[in-house]
Amino acid sequence: MRLLLVEDDTSLAEGILTSLKDEGYTLDWLQDGASALHALSSEPFDLAVLDLGLPRMDGLQVLRELRDRHQAVPVLVLTARDGVQDRIAGLDAGADDYLIKPFDSAELKARIRALLRRSAGRAEPLIQLRGVTLDPQSQQVTFEGKPVNLSRKEFVLLHELMAQPDRVLTRDRLEQSLYGWNEEVDSNTLEVHIHHLRRKLFSGLIRTLRGVGYMIERDA
Repeated sequence: MRLLLVEDDTSLAEGILTSLKDEGYTLDWLQDGASALHALSSEPFDLAVLDLGLPRMDGLQVLRELRDRHQAVPVLVLTARDGVQDRIAGLDAGADDYLIKPFDSAELKARIRALLRRSAGRAEPLIQLRGVTLDPQSQQVTFEGKPVNLSRKEFVLLHELMAQPDRVLTRDRLEQSLYGWNEEVDSNTLEVHIHHLRRKLFSGLIRTLRGVGYMIERDA
């Protein structure tokens, strides 16, 4: 899952990035509202964590512009503005959730997981398909009840595919979910991860559509 953090407080942002990377997310970070609006309008993100008091463009304006452009990316507002009217304004502008600073990192992680479940149309915390069970919180995977040891990138890739069953995900989309802006991607890296997942789980789990992308079907 690829997340965008928009926060101009460098020390706070670095702490959030460290905390969320431990959850297996691919993260990008911006420090102003105008850049955030451009990124969210032009690149695929699964969720944005958005401060309100930003330079160049206020977070509320970013939200309004996103929703006016019919961008449905889930947005978790993270702000020191703790008044009731501030929370109402944020939610009315299009926020999906609202967390007040200072906050506990465990609560931030839980709210992100809940928003990602909701955006995927799931209520249950576990993702289960064709004998494979994936737990986003513990980052554990089992196949037919037996634990499967995956690398971080393998887990992220499997999560991305299992969260959107029956949907073909392009190579570019999957690479963007695995690698942030500052990470280099070798030409065959994605294929290597797919190969490892098929070997560790079973060969027919991930379907290749040549020239298009990859998918996991609910039933096959």
